[in-house]
Amino acid sequence: MVRPHAPAHEILSLADYRTRHGRYKTDPDLQALHAAVPTIAIWDDHEFANDAWSGGAQNHTPGTEGAWADRVAAAKQAYFEWMPVRPSVAGTTYRRLRYGKLADLHLLDLRSYRSQQAAAGSGSVDSADRSITGRAQLDWLKAGLASSDTTWRLIGNEVMISPVAFLSLPDYLLRPLAQLLGLPAEGLAVNPDQWDGYTHDRRELLGHLKSHGIRNTVFLTGDIHSAWAGDVPYEAATYPFSGSAATEFVVTSVTSDNIDDFLKVAPQTLSLVAAAAIQAANRHVKWVDLDSHGYGVLDITPDQVQMDYYVLSDRTRQDATTKWARSYRTRSGTQQIERAWSPIR
Repeated sequence: MVRPHAPAHEILSLADYRTRHGRYKTDPDLQALHAAVPTIAIWDDHEFANDAWSGGAQNHTPGTEGAWADRVAAAKQAYFEWMPVRPSVAGTTYRRLRYGKLADLHLLDLRSYRSQQAAAGSGSVDSADRSITGRAQLDWLKAGLASSDTTWRLIGNEVMISPVAFLSLPDYLLRPLAQLLGLPAEGLAVNPDQWDGYTHDRRELLGHLKSHGIRNTVFLTGDIHSAWAGDVPYEAATYPFSGSAATEFVVTSVTSDNIDDFLKVAPQTLSLVAAAAIQAANRHVKWVDLDSHGYGVLDITPDQVQMDYYVLSDRTRQDATTKWARSYRTRSGTQQIERAWSPIR
């Protein structure tokens, strides 16, 4: 463990959530980050409980852990006490920031309003009655994208929007990947915690981009403890002929376990088989790294958006070093990812 949790038990009360936030804020590197640069934060499921949705969570049992609404209220109060977020956004955490004529950043909340995740392999992932955004947030996003007059439209996106099929993976890799995603190991075709589990919303959003001629849309994503770069196809089955609606950059975890950590093997060994299988089954995925810990640095100009991926030498050491690993970019007007052979800085 990189850092033992405090409190050691599962957090439920306001005091618990306050203590957990306080423990993280003792990290001197995190303190230095907050002192050096502005932070644009949005909560994910682990600010509440694992795989949270509007009415509960996979890791919440009302019979023994109380009402979900009470737990959420406690978690939210502690969040706004500890995080660098203006109280004015407490009612609606999704929000939009503008950077002159260069870019809009549409920051999504994909936990508070979502329907409960569908069972893996369930046909309900296509249901129009289920939503990852909620109606009001999706309408807000569509209106903002259509009215934007900036060169780039960036979407702070909590879970991957690009479709990803996993059926081609061998069993010994499928099982740890399913564990990482919190899903059953057998028959895993898609991850219903991502936009793959809410395909009606995805079709509506991508159709909106197409019908309104909205270009230069870039999804900036986390959550999955791995790094990805790729196109967001209108139809994955017929890509590249069906075209690309947008592009997506996914950054990995700084310390949370990845595939090699679960398997207890050296990085860039067994996972290379999984990465190759994922790319073979998903032609719009241009690159995936399932092992490395690190972060991404995004550079935006009128001509292009480039993500430079950096990896940590050792997640357990405070004196760890970082090195550049890969870069991918999308040029204005293309809606496609291409490799860049050096970082911006």
